[in-house]
Amino acid sequence: MKKKIISLALTATLLGTMVVGCSKPAEENAGGSEGAKAVKVGMVTDTGGVNDQSFNQSAWEGLKKAEADLGIIPNYQESKQDADYVPNIENLIDQENDLIWGIGFKMADAVKEAAENYPDQKFAIIDNSYGDETPENVIGVTFKEEQCSYLVGLIAGKMTKTNKVGYIGGIEVPVIQKFEYGFRAGVKEANADAEVFVQYANSFSDPAKGKAIAKQMYSNGADILYHAAGDTGTGMIEAAKEEGKFAIGVDRDQNSLAPDNVITSAMKRVDNALYDVSKKLSEGTFEGGTTVTYGLAEGGVDIAPTTEKNVPADVLEFVNEEKQKIVDGEIVVPSNKEEFDAIK
Repeated sequence: MKKKIISLALTATLLGTMVVGCSKPAEENAGGSEGAKAVKVGMVTDTGGVNDQSFNQSAWEGLKKAEADLGIIPNYQESKQDADYVPNIENLIDQENDLIWGIGFKMADAVKEAAENYPDQKFAIIDNSYGDETPENVIGVTFKEEQCSYLVGLIAGKMTKTNKVGYIGGIEVPVIQKFEYGFRAGVKEANADAEVFVQYANSFSDPAKGKAIAKQMYSNGADILYHAAGDTGTGMIEAAKEEGKFAIGVDRDQNSLAPDNVITSAMKRVDNALYDVSKKLSEGTFEGGTTVTYGLAEGGVDIAPTTEKNVPADVLEFVNEEKQKIVDGEIVVPSNKEEFDAIK
């Protein structure tokens, strides 16, 4: 089957107060018209959990916004280990959800198998494209994470006092490497003398390990660290608070975790992706067999709105100029080692 690639404009409205801790769907017809059958949308988290302050939490916030705006009934199943993916998907099928989301590339096999076993059930998955093998009842969602990572790399390169910064990744796979190489490219563009420490934690759910890695990087002279490690990265932010250093968050605006330390965040609008696709489902325009890609031009990635609190105005002006060049196609940000090496 021929793969279709679609770029969609995202809603720009920021999400309201987060709602966490509930694993049951909302009441029938909440926010919907009286007597109408509400659309049910469920999601399976990865092992970081729904309260990871990052990736999964952003996804849940997107469904909660869809509940408030569109009257959908949201639900989630929380995965504690990879083995939970298949039974969690089965549970959401049994609950008769109209659309089931897999939050993360690690669920690619489980979602595809379920889609093939249940051809009348609609699915969507974050951070995975099946390409030509995309089932007709599945939408894949990918992001240009390298673009927002480049922007925060520019900030790190401009603001470092030690010429040493660091990157902590969750698991070393292509989607997380996109964060790394985009960041490294931004640092290099802003400060050719800066060194970038890189380490992968091999987990998205180990704050203690994230903190230990961060402490080591800070002790080696880094004064700004960036993570793409889910809940593991909250440990990095805790280390920044303890050491009086700077941190860069990811996925959501993480400034609230350490207002004086988190100088910016590379926002990956997983929330808007879930909202957009769920809205299309409720409108009857869900188009399976496709991959949707979100970048700066679509409003799908960006830097956090709180950036102006801790980043000097002249640095922000420089970043915004570079951002426009990316949108206009003048700058193509590297997303892997081969592309990064080519710009040296």
